[in-house]
Amino acid sequence: MSQTLQWGILGTSFISGVMANAIHKEGNTRIHAVAGRTLPTLEQFAQDHDIATVTSDFDAVIEDSNVDIVYIALPNHLHHEYIIKAANAGKAILCEKSLSVDMEKTAESLAAVEQNNVFFMEGLMYLHHPFTSKILEMLDSGIIGEVRSIQGHYCASIVQFVNPGSKGALYNLGCYPASLLHLVMQHSFGSQIFDNYTLTAHGRRGNDGNICESAATLHFNNGVVCQLHTAEDYGLQAGFTILGTEGCIQLKSNPWLPEATGNQLIIQKYEQQEEIVEIDADGDAFLYQVRKTREFLEAGLKQANRPAALPTDSYQIMELLTRWEQATVCK
Repeated sequence: MSQTLQWGILGTSFISGVMANAIHKEGNTRIHAVAGRTLPTLEQFAQDHDIATVTSDFDAVIEDSNVDIVYIALPNHLHHEYIIKAANAGKAILCEKSLSVDMEKTAESLAAVEQNNVFFMEGLMYLHHPFTSKILEMLDSGIIGEVRSIQGHYCASIVQFVNPGSKGALYNLGCYPASLLHLVMQHSFGSQIFDNYTLTAHGRRGNDGNICESAATLHFNNGVVCQLHTAEDYGLQAGFTILGTEGCIQLKSNPWLPEATGNQLIIQKYEQQEEIVEIDADGDAFLYQVRKTREFLEAGLKQANRPAALPTDSYQIMELLTRWEQATVCK
């Protein structure tokens, strides 16, 4: 790895710009190269973010000896191809969520990561933020007792911006409440909790044929019942509630877009007055993602530490998402 960690960015989407801003703000790494398919957009992106190496060849960025880590910000259905290429080139990898769109591509991607012994992390950026750590801290305190039910939803009007190949609402938005559900259930009961659960779902398809809205119910073998909902063609609304035997945790602010300030959760013991807990931080989730990625790589790690997603976590989250897709009955 270079003395100063150098990024190669694949794609010039909105999220690439957000990450580029976070890299500059973090200040301890730099962007060496960017690749994109649309020349005017690519040139403007490079100018906006002071990037010297600019190309329409994604492979050239991966093969560039100056690039230490490849950030893959392409549509979901292209992720696996470039994860494999970057892994084979010996590069560290940060790949946007969702990892893929099916389990075959997911398995191929993670196999390449393991075979080449490279760092890999899925870009569920909110997991790095102190807001997520506070949720786990509250669970560990025992204040709500044992987890009995979870309800999570995320809706946003983004359908006009998404690539049809990314497979719709479940993989673009549903991955957020699904991954937080995964974290809470894993933290509370261990990874084996995902070895045996049932999932039923109902929804509808959009004009592109993908699922644009779906509501799912999950029944785990320990009796915990969870509900997930997502939609990509209306609203901007996020919610997540954890019900325990003694009380509940309600995330008042958007847990998937935490900022430096304004992050709030509500703790309530049943039949008692609620307590609002505020969590301040140095910046937003993308800043923390850049910082943590740098720290993991400087420590010589090949994967993140929880609450960030490990490759095995990303695999289980993809299993949940693909099962959700397969189970959704559309009318």
